[in-house]
Amino acid sequence: MKVVIMVAAHKKFPMPDKKGYLPVLVGAAKNYKPGIEYQRDDEGENISAKNPNYNELTAVYWAWKNLKDVDAIGLVHYRRLFFDSKPYNLNNVISIENVEKLLTKYDVILPKKRNYYIETNYSHYVHAHHQEPLDKTREIIQASYPQYLVKYDEVMKRSKAHMFNMFIMKRDAFESYCNFMFGVLGKLEKQVDLTGYSVQEQRVYGYISELLMDVWLETNAFKYTELKWGQLGGKNNVKKAISLVERKMGIKTKTHF
Repeated sequence: MKVVIMVAAHKKFPMPDKKGYLPVLVGAAKNYKPGIEYQRDDEGENISAKNPNYNELTAVYWAWKNLKDVDAIGLVHYRRLFFDSKPYNLNNVISIENVEKLLTKYDVILPKKRNYYIETNYSHYVHAHHQEPLDKTREIIQASYPQYLVKYDEVMKRSKAHMFNMFIMKRDAFESYCNFMFGVLGKLEKQVDLTGYSVQEQRVYGYISELLMDVWLETNAFKYTELKWGQLGGKNNVKKAISLVERKMGIKTKTHF
């Protein structure tokens, strides 16, 4: 089994030195600089120029359209990865051998769910971001992907979700995921006017996609498992708590995404 786990980065950063990991420079159409020897997301068929709005999904799109000779595709981030063990450092990122063992039993590997405790996935989103794109997403699913609507409504009412756009998927699952996710976002892009959105909020399609993962996963019959994940130089827990309280008070802050 040939497995490729992309490590999305927008700049040069220490990378896992293990078989199967592929550093990908996202937004390369605009931010490439000589000396960054990563796979660029602006080669072949791509949406690299949309990185300010799609975040790391430009790497996913590049893989979908250009990595045709692999059996499983994954995405992690330059600071947020799956690990085999602690401490969470680059020496302990999950090995391809262990990924292959898991993929003999499962179609999809995801990070453990994030729990918002006092908020639903919907309320958490609208407290941190503009509400209109999320509401329009439901309208698009109802009109064009009605088989996903029941799970969409269920996911929005929960307080837990698989976040961060991190995954490892067998090829058939990956194709299904990309067809649904990019199909929805492509329609949403035509209906949302980003005029007046801050630079942070213009990343809207990347944010929306996080909530589409469970909608897709639970509507289809793919088997999945969860892995622990860690963040290199992670955000202080006190800051996270303050951010959550501020959102509940209606104060717009930078999000955790």
